[in-house]
Amino acid sequence: MVTPIIKDDPLYQMLREGHIEEFNRNHASGTPCDLRGVDLRALDLRKLDPRGLDLADAYLRQSDLRGLDLSETNLEGASISGAKISGTLFPKALTPEEITLSLVHGTRMRYR
Repeated sequence: MVTPIIKDDPLYQMLREGHIEEFNRNHASGTPCDLRGVDLRALDLRKLDPRGLDLADAYLRQSDLRGLDLSETNLEGASISGAKISGTLFPKALTPEEITLSLVHGTRMRYR
């Protein structure tokens, strides 16, 4: 079982502290950020620009993802148990069943 990680990465810490717009500016300018396997539970991420982010194995339990376009985000192995996902666009490789299983039961999402 994969355990969520809390990293020292400055951009990751911006997300955890709610500085989403600052994270977006830094990420857009090319500052690298490793978000694979991180703990993002219960965060309000509605203003996040997730294009090109690698959230593989990330833990998004009860996070607010409403309205995000995650179609260009790697969510392989991520868990969204109890997250708010109204209006969220997921990658085409994730089936509705896979998303529902993760949302309701906390399973890790698998691409097809």
